[in-house]
Amino acid sequence: MGFSMGLNLVLLLAMVATNILSLYHLSSTLQSPKPPTQQPVPDHLLHQLNTIRATISHLTRHQPTSITPSPTTTKPSIPQDLLLYSHLSSIASACHNHPDLLHKYMTYTPYSLCPLDSDLLAESLILRGCHPLPRRRCFSKTPPKPPSSLPHNPFPSSFLDSNVIWNKYPSCKSFSCLAKQSPGLGFDLNTEISKFMTYKTELDLPIPQLLQVAKSANSVIRLGIDIGGATGTFAARMKQYNVTVVTTTMNFNMPNNEVVAMRGLVPLHVPLQQRLPVFDGVVDLVRCAHAVNRWIPLTMMEFLFYDVDRVLRGGGYLWFDHFFSRRMDLSKVFGPLIGKLGYKKVKWAVGNKTDSSGLKNEEVYLTALLQKPVSK
Repeated sequence: MGFSMGLNLVLLLAMVATNILSLYHLSSTLQSPKPPTQQPVPDHLLHQLNTIRATISHLTRHQPTSITPSPTTTKPSIPQDLLLYSHLSSIASACHNHPDLLHKYMTYTPYSLCPLDSDLLAESLILRGCHPLPRRRCFSKTPPKPPSSLPHNPFPSSFLDSNVIWNKYPSCKSFSCLAKQSPGLGFDLNTEISKFMTYKTELDLPIPQLLQVAKSANSVIRLGIDIGGATGTFAARMKQYNVTVVTTTMNFNMPNNEVVAMRGLVPLHVPLQQRLPVFDGVVDLVRCAHAVNRWIPLTMMEFLFYDVDRVLRGGGYLWFDHFFSRRMDLSKVFGPLIGKLGYKKVKWAVGNKTDSSGLKNEEVYLTALLQKPVSK
């Protein structure tokens, strides 16, 4: 009995001593300086990569099983074609924030007609950062009577209703309806034909004046991009001066892309947050239309400006056409942000935004023409 108690006491003392030594070793290890470890990849980039990997892992891990779901379960299963595509290529990391829209977009019958609401779903996802979207194996419906040739005049007397599938759009079923319901948005040709040609205030920059500025600087404008160009009126007018302009535009429940194509121009269905699908230093002019304004998150706007710089050649022009913001923000935020580009100010005009929103928020318009230095 005494021997066993003595043995237990020795074991207890040994265990206490071992713990004390372990604690001493741990504290000395923590106190001893370690050389800093290098991280060749930035933390924010690692986070983005891990988010993308986690999204793909989530999609492949949650495949439908043979277990019968309970009647109360409402969460849809992952569509098979979405799972299949996730093995072929990655999708935008923002897609996992909107699984219901993504699942609905990818729920279709392969090798048949795409669902009628595909375009609206696609644009809803794109505007939420889910871009590029997964590809699909279905056939898109097209208008039954496409035009036989491209128009020579990008300002026709009217747009043909037969060139649009109106079932996609809930509010209007004709161009005459759009012209009345949405004045000023590019569907009233009587209004559009005078745009970019007249000078009324300092905020206007008529195309003849723009081309004269370039000529006086011994520069040339041949190729351009119109960011947020709606129905392509700027590109249409530039076409008449033998300048090729592609238009980035979203539909927003209106057939903007269809109208650009009907004019014999090229629409790019891309959001503002996407990298411009153009090679470096190949365009002479980038116009930022009304879509580029103070509602864009500042970080996204900064990336947009530097992507514009990427595609502009040295000596090319960046045109902010009626950029609106609060007056204070223009002087303290957006002006300095634009100034970081280091471009030459050819024109810089500021005027009050006189509609109800502008008066309420003390907003102003900025029209600026900037020239990229040749040395860049």
